[in-house]
Amino acid sequence: MWEYQKHLQYPINIKNTNPKLAQLIIAQYGGPDGEMAASLRYLSQRFGMPYPELKAILTDIGTEELAHLEMVGTIVHQLTRNLTEAQIKEGGFDAYFVNHTNGVYPSDSSGMPFTAAYLQVKGDPITDIHEDLAAEQKARSTYDNILRFTDDPDVRDPIKFLREREVVHYQRFGETKRTTGIHGDITKGVPPARYAFLYYCTMSFYD
Repeated sequence: MWEYQKHLQYPINIKNTNPKLAQLIIAQYGGPDGEMAASLRYLSQRFGMPYPELKAILTDIGTEELAHLEMVGTIVHQLTRNLTEAQIKEGGFDAYFVNHTNGVYPSDSSGMPFTAAYLQVKGDPITDIHEDLAAEQKARSTYDNILRFTDDPDVRDPIKFLREREVVHYQRFGETKRTTGIHGDITKGVPPARYAFLYYCTMSFYD
């Protein structure tokens, strides 16, 4: 059960509309490396995690990703609210507008709708955690790319906050190496040579 606090994790107050920028930022709403995919990935993986430490991290981060989804949706909304017809045409927002008006629709920057194919749930702790590490870095890269296209401080500040949280999440997933090292039964049924390789990858990735 979740308790909803009626405020954003980071304040957003964008004064200038910018439909072109909104179409880029929406990638982090419903794109392959966006917040919707991240939250569903982690909150789905948690059910199959055999250890409470890993389950807790996935629950915590998956929940925070929902807060980030709310932030990205707010940014897109504030960048596109009260657009004039001229701004819609000049900003190349007309195709989106015809389908969704000013609604925030889960898609990537090219308009591709969100799909569950963006996320992976394997049921293997090492495999899933490595998937999550890669996901956090891909999200961080996307935020880096977004920052290249705007000098508006009202947009940059929350985007930089979101980028920083991706780095923190990556570090938290990195801490799970202690859990995978402590619990010996994680490799039950796995050939010794295969386990040695997996364990080496998990440990050396951060050391």
